[in-house]
Amino acid sequence: MQLPKAMIRIRMSQGDAHYGGNLVDGARILQLFGDVATELLIRYDGDEGLFRAYDSIEFLAPVFAGDYIEAHGEIVEVGRTSRKMKFEAYKVIRSRPDINDSAAEVLEEPILVCKASGTCVVPKDKQRYKHEE
Repeated sequence: MQLPKAMIRIRMSQGDAHYGGNLVDGARILQLFGDVATELLIRYDGDEGLFRAYDSIEFLAPVFAGDYIEAHGEIVEVGRTSRKMKFEAYKVIRSRPDINDSAAEVLEEPILVCKASGTCVVPKDKQRYKHEE
């Protein structure tokens, strides 16, 4: 069986801006990864499961209010109750306040803004789907 992948796209709002210059807090990107992880667990196990830990997190480029972010994730390894996952977040549209207050542009090449890996768990009694070993 092919292990599931998932993606969400969301626009960062003024409410997401946490620092000067409308810079978005990195924790907001981790929240997106958590949402992607939940979808992956639902697709694989039929249960939301729990995020246990991140193994690594790298913030690679700034994110600002008005930017559109795609968060991608995939299950890369399955244990008895653990699910190892990898995540990447890309800026696909960026705000252009240097042009005017409502300018934006689609990026020809998405910008990798964050990557991470982590482990989620789904207790055996909550796993609703059976998979071939």
